[in-house]
Amino acid sequence: MVEKLITFSLKNRFVVLLISACLFGWGIYSVQQNPIDAIPDLSENQVIVFTEWMGRSPQVIESQVTYPLVSNLQGIPKVKNIRGASMFGMSFVYIVFEDDVDIYWARTRVLERLNYAQRLLPQNVVPTLGPDGTGVGHVFWYHLDTKGMDLGEQRALQDWYVKFALQTVPGVSEVASFGGFEKQYQLVLDPLKMQYYNVSMMEVMNAVKANNNDVGGRKFEMSDMSYIIRGLGYIKNIKDVEDIAIKNYNSVPVKVKDIGSIQMGGDLRLGIFDENGNGEVVGGIVVMRYGENADKVITAVKEKMKEVEKGLPDGVTFKTSYDRSELIEKAIESVKGTLIEEMIAVSIVVLFFLFHWRSALIILIQLPISVAIGFILLEAFGISSNIMSLTGIALAIGVVVDDGIVMVENAYRTISEKQEEIGNNQ
Repeated sequence: MVEKLITFSLKNRFVVLLISACLFGWGIYSVQQNPIDAIPDLSENQVIVFTEWMGRSPQVIESQVTYPLVSNLQGIPKVKNIRGASMFGMSFVYIVFEDDVDIYWARTRVLERLNYAQRLLPQNVVPTLGPDGTGVGHVFWYHLDTKGMDLGEQRALQDWYVKFALQTVPGVSEVASFGGFEKQYQLVLDPLKMQYYNVSMMEVMNAVKANNNDVGGRKFEMSDMSYIIRGLGYIKNIKDVEDIAIKNYNSVPVKVKDIGSIQMGGDLRLGIFDENGNGEVVGGIVVMRYGENADKVITAVKEKMKEVEKGLPDGVTFKTSYDRSELIEKAIESVKGTLIEEMIAVSIVVLFFLFHWRSALIILIQLPISVAIGFILLEAFGISSNIMSLTGIALAIGVVVDDGIVMVENAYRTISEKQEEIGNNQ
């Protein structure tokens, strides 16, 4: 079989060269289409269900949230394992599917079952799906470089402008904000005044909630014109909160400002984000969608940041905290460098020992085609180009070089011996 294949190749050189050119072109196409990342994604095929119920202990979360969810999510098809974790005020349920299951099919099945499990949970407790990313999806971190802007204003700029703009980039699952303070209206109530006016905490909370809303009414006609009635009640500043009426006391309305003070402050936080010991900063983490090309996503995010930067206040710019594209580029350059070095080394070795340039040319053609076939197989099996796969290709280049040198030297020696035998017989 091998002899026939060699004979066919020698008699049909054009066909062999055409097939080699097609494989090389296919390999180049596979390189362009194959997802490129620095870190191989070895995470499980899972969907995360997150539930928040603040103020409750882990024991309560476990019995009233985590256990009902885990027990009712077990009927989903193609589920391999379900894990639950309860902590103070939060519940996490990890549904691990079979490896061949499409992640978005799995998310749809989980969402369908959550609609059924919702009725088993306490009132106002709503489970939500986690982002369609993985643990290695944090491909890009950035923070805002500001001049004199307080942390609350920075966080508001990040949450209400930058975050929404970057989430529109193709391949981005979510942009998680970090650092700073989330601005909020804080009511500091005086217990003595509340006791004097006979006002309870729940009455204050219900009054503030009811008065922070726009309502719609019916329409009426006047002078051949129709008018639509609306009630505008959204809170816009501190004074709007102060003027909210809670109840009547001796026919006099008791307002929020009568029982306490209102201030603009930051929400409680469990940590800070510091830049190299120089102070706190505000920024975001770009999470890549499952199975996307990390290099393309990072490039698209950088292009979008240039557009977003035009709308930032004067003196505010972006600074990169973590950029995985640098590691990706170094991994690719390592493979390119190894390939070029091996081609130069093998050319020198063959030319030095055999003094035959056609033998060196055979190996020089063999190397890039072998690497191209490797990328074709990576694309066919759905394996991304990462440090592990690229390192394997780099190591395989040495084996291909050794094989090429041995085969070429053996062929050259065999042909030389045959030529000597023919010369002696003549």
